[in-house]
Parts: sequence; structure tokens; C-alpha cells
Amino acid sequence: MTADANQPPPFEGRNLYLADRALQDAVAREGGAWAQQSLAAWGERLGSAETLSLAARANRFPPELRTHDRYGERLDEVAFDPAWHELMALAMRAGEHCLPWVEPRAGAQVARAAAYLLHAEVENGTQCPLTMTFAAVPVLRRHGGAVPQGALCLERALARDYDPRSLPVSVKRSALIGMGMTERQGGSDVRANATRAERAAEGDYRLTGHKWFFSAPMSDAHLVLAQADGGLSCFLLPRMLADGTRNAVRLVRLKDKLGNRSNASAEVEFAGARAWLLGEEGRGVPVIIEMVQHTRLDCAIGSAGIVRGAVARALHHASYRRAFGRRLAEHPLLQNVLADLVLEADAATALALRLARAFEADAPPSDQAFARLATPAIKYWVCKRAPTVLAEAMEVLGGNGYVEDSELPRFYREAPLNSIWEGSGNVMCLDVLRAARRDAHAVECLLAELEAARGGDARLDRHAAALARTLRDGVPEERDGRRMAAAIAVALAAAIMIRHGATGTADAFCASRLDEAAHGLGTLPAGIDCSALIAARLEGTG
Repeated sequence: MTADANQPPPFEGRNLYLADRALQDAVAREGGAWAQQSLAAWGERLGSAETLSLAARANRFPPELRTHDRYGERLDEVAFDPAWHELMALAMRAGEHCLPWVEPRAGAQVARAAAYLLHAEVENGTQCPLTMTFAAVPVLRRHGGAVPQGALCLERALARDYDPRSLPVSVKRSALIGMGMTERQGGSDVRANATRAERAAEGDYRLTGHKWFFSAPMSDAHLVLAQADGGLSCFLLPRMLADGTRNAVRLVRLKDKLGNRSNASAEVEFAGARAWLLGEEGRGVPVIIEMVQHTRLDCAIGSAGIVRGAVARALHHASYRRAFGRRLAEHPLLQNVLADLVLEADAATALALRLARAFEADAPPSDQAFARLATPAIKYWVCKRAPTVLAEAMEVLGGNGYVEDSELPRFYREAPLNSIWEGSGNVMCLDVLRAARRDAHAVECLLAELEAARGGDARLDRHAAALARTLRDGVPEERDGRRMAAAIAVALAAAIMIRHGATGTADAFCASRLDEAAHGLGTLPAGIDCSALIAARLEGTG
């Protein structure tokens, strides 16, 4: 490129972890400092030109459904580009699907969350099977030992040697676990599921029905919900049976999705598919809810990574590109936008890793209670903000941001997904209201988190006091659920920044996020040092 081309260098050949001071600080603050070296190595690998190229290719050549072979026999297979398999192998070696379960030391969930967040800055489709495998482990540990293939599925799910072959779990090096809950007539209302489970003479069940969204159909087994005689129940359904035959799971079609195109999501029909009951009949939702909670955690972490990746690319472009006699990052109006984007990324990172700490194996009861209320609030807020951030980041690049080569269109298409998956925004807000009404201990643990920051900023003090009155004295009606969830999330982010962040960052966040008025990005008030906020995030990114 000639010196006068006025184009930034490619966004590659950088260490995504070492370039993110907010993430490094959060990892240390939340107990994962011991993982700094491995995270730096992972950040180097993810930021390489080779890995970024794999991500682009995996999305350019999406999976293909192969229902039958050349002889007309059913295959029910999904074929992926080699780039997909390389990315999966990388992530599984890094332990994204199993680290806290195989190394349950203090800070393991935080370290794994940081690795997952970095992955989200590069490619998101491969995160779906990793998340579900990670989230299925607690359920398999609790209930899997009592059913055939349950212990094997758990053992293989903890292995790091990626094995995409269609074989029985018993002869594979590793296994992936998926999920099947949603049906077309019910959507989020899983209790409306119509799939039937009939008990067989062998003690297993035969499933007949459908799933409208069958996540990651190439997984080796799925946790599915179906109606048994005793009510809605949870089952372990293997893709390949122990004798090497295919289970009666018919792949009808792959979803033609807005984003997440490297990953396969299918519609399926069960034609007497064999499955084994996990837990008791009629207890399907309580059994699978632990998996759901962990997938919701990953939705928040993944969205934080998408936000960070978009903001990093916008900062990179603005720090090189010149217009009207100076760099874009030197223009006051764009500085306001960039600084606001930095605040979004820092807040999302802080919330995601604080939430990860509440999922640690050694988390105290207060953190466990905190998570019951904070998980839906944080998932709602972080995931809901992602599309807005992506739109602004694209605009920083102008027309260059609207073309596929910039990567931002791919992330823009990805941005709404985590807000929809594992409970839409409204479902999360209903969960917030439900927890606030029924779980006084969760409310008090949340308020204790805010109390620790009292005195640091008068605006947060006022916001927290009003929130405490509402939570203790009169939880709002359903129609105000979004306001409540947002109020909790921004209060938590502000409290973290006040206690642990730079003074300028905390001041800017409180000045712009704790105001009742609705402002768009790029409207930080006077007195905020935008250039300092930007400079702090550009350190080490060259």
C-alpha cells in the first residue's frame, strides 16, 4: 500500500488479549490472574491472520445438509468446511467447553469466560456447540450416571481432542452435546411441547415428534424435552446408538439464518428415536434449567466479545484514517462516539466476568443468590446493546464498514442472536421480575454489591437507592420489566467501575448511563475527557 493511500493496515497480527486492558483487569480482579499466560497465548492465536482467515472462510462456506447417500439410504449428516473443523479443534484444545469442570480451581470460570470472550471477537458459529457442551456437563454429572451412555457422554465431553466422526460415543475421542427444546407451536413456552415419549420394555423411551430448533445437529448427543406420562421430562438422546446404527432422528432442513451462518441449526423429526430419562418424569424443566443458566452466561460473555471486537476494529480504523486534515480519532464529534463505544465494551466486559465469578465451583451462597437475579438482567442488557454498538462501529468505517471484507457485517448479523437465544429479552425481564418477587435473598445480595460502591458517585447512590426501594417495597408490573432489568445492569456496571476502574471511565459511565433520559451513543456530556478514554484503549493495539 502506498503511503498516501490513507487506509489502515489489516486488522490482524495482534494479540487480542494483551490489546484489551479492560479484559486483563477484569480477569485479575475476578480471580483468574493465574491464567494470564495462557490467555495471552490464546489471544495471540486468535488475532493471527491465519485464524481470522479461517473465521471468514467458515462463514463464506456454510454447512450443507446431506439427508441421503447415493443409494438412497438415510445419512442425516451435516457437512462442514474444513475451516470449521480447524476452529473447533483450536477451541477445544483451549478448553473452552470444559476448563472449569476439569480444572475446578478458583477463577476457572473467569479464565474460561475470558477465553470465550476472545473467541467471540473472531468467530461466533463455533461457539454454539462449545457452549452447549460446557453447559450440559452439570446436568450429566447430576443425572447421567444412571442411564446408558450417560457416563460416556460426560467423559467424552470433558476431552479436548476434537473428533467430528459420526460414530458411537464409546469409540470417539471426544463428544459434543447439543440441545433440543423449541417446538414450532410453543417457542419459548416449552411446556407447550408436543413431542411424546413412550416408555419401552428395555427401560428406555421412544420419542415421536419434532423440534423446530435443534441446535448443532452434528453433536453426539442432545438433551431434549418431551411429554412422558408423568409430564414434561428431560432425555438424553444419542445421535449414534451403541451398536453403530443411527438413531431415528431425521434432519428435515437446516435453518437459513440471518447470522451464525457457519453453524448448523436444524429442524428435526423423531421417528421413535431412542432416549433415556434424566431425572424424574415431569421434572424436565428443573433438570435442564442448570444447562440453560450456563448457556445464558455464555450469551452475555459472547455478546461482550462481539461488542469488544467491533469497538476494537472501529478504534483501529479511526486511529489511522485521515479526513479533513487530521485522523478520524482526533475529531471531537467522533471522539464522543468512540469514547461512548469504549464505555459499552468496558461495561459489557466487566459485567460478563463478574457474572462468571458467581458461577465458580467455590462461589459462596451469596454469589449463587446474586446470579439468580443478575444472570437474566445482565444477559438482557449486554445482549440487547450489541446491535446498537455494531451499527455505530460500522458507521465509523463508513462505506468500508458496510462491505464484507471489513468483517463488521458478519458481526452485525450475529449481534441479535444472543438476545434471542436461550430466552428473548422479554423472557429475561420476566425472570428478573420473578426473582425479585420470590427471592428476597437474591435481592439483598444484589443490593449488597451496589452498597460496596456507595459514596463513590452521587449519581449511582441515587440510582441504587431508588432501585432498592423498588425491589424491596414494590416490584413493578410486567410492562416495566425492561426498565427494571436495565436499571439493575447499569447499576452493577457502574458499581464495578467505581470500585475498580479508572476515575474518568466511571465518571463518564455514570454521567451517561444513569440518566433517565434516553440518549443515543455519541452524546456524552461536556466535561468527559473523550480523548483519554480512547487513548487508554489504544495502548498496545498497534
